[in-house]
Amino acid sequence: MATARAERLVNLVLCLLSTRQYLTAERIRHIVAGYADAPSDEAFFRTFERDKAELRDLGIPLETGRNSAFDSADGYRIARRDYELGDIDLEPDEAAAVALAVRLWDSPEFTSAAHGALLKLRAAGVDVDEHASAAVEPKVRTSEPSFGALHSAVQAGRVVEFDYRRPSSAEVLHRVVEPWGVVSWRGRWYVVGHDRDRQAPRCFRLSRIQGQVEAVGSSGVVHRPQEVDLLRMVAGEQRDPPPPTASRVWVAEGRAHGVRRIGKVVERAELDGDPGEVLELDVKYPESAASWLAGYGPDVAVLQPDTLRKAVNEIHLDALGEERR
Repeated sequence: MATARAERLVNLVLCLLSTRQYLTAERIRHIVAGYADAPSDEAFFRTFERDKAELRDLGIPLETGRNSAFDSADGYRIARRDYELGDIDLEPDEAAAVALAVRLWDSPEFTSAAHGALLKLRAAGVDVDEHASAAVEPKVRTSEPSFGALHSAVQAGRVVEFDYRRPSSAEVLHRVVEPWGVVSWRGRWYVVGHDRDRQAPRCFRLSRIQGQVEAVGSSGVVHRPQEVDLLRMVAGEQRDPPPPTASRVWVAEGRAHGVRRIGKVVERAELDGDPGEVLELDVKYPESAASWLAGYGPDVAVLQPDTLRKAVNEIHLDALGEERR
C-alpha cells in the first residue's frame, strides 16, 4: 500500500530538517518513504514538485543550494533557524488546545516511521543533527485496540466492518461503515462515517467495538464530504452550556457522601432490600455526571432521567467487559 500523502510530507520534513547538507531530488527519492513507489522518473518529479509547493504554502522554508562547486544539481534542506518558531504567548485555553494536539501523536506506527527515516539518512551517509527529533514528534496515544485499523482505513479510503455493542445493552450488531475520520471528544474516541445499514451519517464509540475491525473492498472509494465537521457531529450542535436537568438518584444509607453534599434528600427508600434515600440534584453535563455517579458502584442508582440512567449502566457494562478480558 502506498504511503499516505500526509505521511510522505512529514517524512520529507523530517529528512530535510535532519541534515545540514543539501539533498538532491534523486537522493531524497531513495531516502524518503513514499517516493520509491513512483512508477517513473516523470511521476516522481511531478509528485516531488507538488510536495515542495505544498510545504512552501504551509510556510515551511525550503532552502535550495549546492554543497560544493562540483555538484551538478541543486539540493534542498530546511534550516532550523528559519523553521523553528520564536516565543509565543498563548492564552490558557489556547495552551490547552496545543497540549491536546501534541498528545495525539503517540502511536508506534508513526514513531517507528520517524525513526526509520533517520536511520535511512544515516545509512545514506547524510550528516544527521542528533537534536533534530525534538522539532517534529509524531505521536498518537490511545488504548483502543481498533484505533490503528480505523485510522489506516480512513487514510486508505476503505470501507470497514465491525461488531458493535449498542448503548445500554449487551446486544451486538454487525456494522458496515464508510469511515470519514477518527476524533476524540471528552476523553473518548469515535469513528465518524456513513452507516451503510442505516443509510445515514453516524458516530461509533471505539470502546463499544467488539473484536477486530476489517477493512473491505478497494482503496480510495470512501471520501469525506467537504461540508462535514466531524467533531461537531460527535459533540452535537449545542456549544453553550445546557440548562440543568433535574435528576433523582438512590443512595445507599451512610454511603456516597460526595453525592449527598450536592443533592437534596426527598424521601427514604429501599432498593433491592437495601435501605437508603432518594436525592434530587441538577446535572448540566450528563456524560461527565454519568462517569462520576458510576464511580460509586452499587451505592448509587440513577432513577431519572432515563438517559442518565442508561449512560451509567453503559459505563458499568464497559467496566464488566474489561474485567472479563
